[in-house]
Amino acid sequence: MPKTLQTSELAHYAGAELGVSEWLRVDQDLIDAFAALTGDDQWIHTEPLRAAHTDYGATVAHGLLTLSLLPQLAAQVYRIDGARSRINYGYDRVRFPEPVLVGSRIRDRIVLDAVEPVAAGVRVGVTHTVEIEGSSRPACIASALLHLILEENA
Repeated sequence: MPKTLQTSELAHYAGAELGVSEWLRVDQDLIDAFAALTGDDQWIHTEPLRAAHTDYGATVAHGLLTLSLLPQLAAQVYRIDGARSRINYGYDRVRFPEPVLVGSRIRDRIVLDAVEPVAAGVRVGVTHTVEIEGSSRPACIASALLHLILEENA
């Protein structure tokens, strides 16, 4: 069950960890579907037999696949009430320190970094750290920005 945050309380959570998602297995079907959708069918992602002979020993998920899973994982951790709309404003920084091997399980650890008033609402900075089960290095660290249009500005 995700933690429900009210827009009026967001500043209180600045600097706090909001929580951690459930584990999600990244299987070859998910990798292949992402490759088909994006056209990125480079063999290290889509050819298990060929990838088995690399230093990784298996196919690896696209970094952008990992990034694209953040909304799904974040929805398990938190939701924000009191906003008329929520706009993905972008990312200030995205890094992929460790590859996600096929069959790995990942989860998202989320920290609310900052809340800043802006026209018609607030901008919220959130850091996503995507952990790989059994690894000391994260798969992805991304600083996301959300623009919330507040209900009283409707």
